Amino acid sequence: MNLQVLACGLLLLFTSLASPLLQKLPVSTAMLYLGVGIAAGPLGLGWLQVDAVADAAWLETLAEVAVLVSLFITGMKIDTRVSPTKWRVALRLATATMVLTIVGFTLLGHFLLGMPWGLALVLGAVLAPTDPVLAADIQVKTPEDRDALRVALSGEAGFNDGTAFPFVMLGLGWMGLHDIGVLGVRWLAVDLVWAVAVGVGVGWAVGQLVGRAAARFQGWRPGVEPLSEFIAVGAVAASFGATQALGGYGFLAVFVTGLSMRRALERTTVQPGLAAESVGNVLQFNGQLERIVEFVLVIVVGAALVHVRASWTLLAFVGAALFVVRPVMVAVTVRAAGVSRRQRRLLGWFGIRGIGSLYYLAYAIHHGMASDAAVQLASAVLTLVAASVIVHGVSVTPLMDHYDRLQRRDKTRPNA
Repeated sequence: MNLQVLACGLLLLFTSLASPLLQKLPVSTAMLYLGVGIAAGPLGLGWLQVDAVADAAWLETLAEVAVLVSLFITGMKIDTRVSPTKWRVALRLATATMVLTIVGFTLLGHFLLGMPWGLALVLGAVLAPTDPVLAADIQVKTPEDRDALRVALSGEAGFNDGTAFPFVMLGLGWMGLHDIGVLGVRWLAVDLVWAVAVGVGVGWAVGQLVGRAAARFQGWRPGVEPLSEFIAVGAVAASFGATQALGGYGFLAVFVTGLSMRRALERTTVQPGLAAESVGNVLQFNGQLERIVEFVLVIVVGAALVHVRASWTLLAFVGAALFVVRPVMVAVTVRAAGVSRRQRRLLGWFGIRGIGSLYYLAYAIHHGMASDAAVQLASAVLTLVAASVIVHGVSVTPLMDHYDRLQRRDKTRPNA
């Protein structure tokens, strides 16, 4: 145990101290964590034993906490005053693109991996949402960032971690593990319409109430920042708890709460610029929590890879998922949507899968899935998540640096 603690401490110190260097290299911290997980697991030193099927209960809880923190941070980051065009792109990615991606993954799961239709649909829904935890490098950088590409990817990752939930439930219902009603009527009314509406409604209401109350309090005491870390944590808990109690999707509610609080602070805060400063402070605190949970979960993914049933068809599935499905679906749904060709290509590439998919995987397995189906599902999800960590981790720094240079160049042109 002493050696494990020492190794963990040295890794944390290295990634923290070497952060400026890592930001310039085609290597992400998630890639390092994944490698450490593989080295610490049964494939290496044998220090860490993780089975995504047997340990689904605690993996679900840990991944849920990580996603909740990240979704709130993502919502708070986005400047709600961005143009409607940029919001339409994010919403299109989180709805039309996501649904078509589910269809694509489902077809691959059935015809390539040999899964029954119900399990293939669960696979598609589990892998459909892009990840808000591992995608920090491609999301908005500061509370004032309004770049169309970053806003679209941030909004997509925030929305689709909630909008994917109905399709997970539909797949579980197809497998006989969830009641979807005759001809899916109950699923349509309860799991889709009601749960999504509750998530959006409760999230917006909580965000407005907390944001306005915090800003008013700052007005009574001008020396006090309107938003503290504990207020933010309280808002997340209140929004998630109320939404879940009403049968809605807590992930969607927490993201909308972040958006709504940001909106309320921008409209209500007395001192100009204080909203952005306060939001920045909260993001810094919650960002530390996000990185800690990312550290743990990506190591867990690396250790759990030992239980993957590797095959050539699984590798073909991963290749098609990364290089065909996401780019094609974005090209189909985001045509003439107010983004440049350069931005559209990057939108098609950066469909990062990660902690959100790990949560849905654990949720589906914990819902009573048979052992063989659970292993088959876990093998596909863990392999794709690991592959996404590697290929997107290698490409994010050079691609986004190149993109930022071109964007700065375009802004300096006389007719830009």
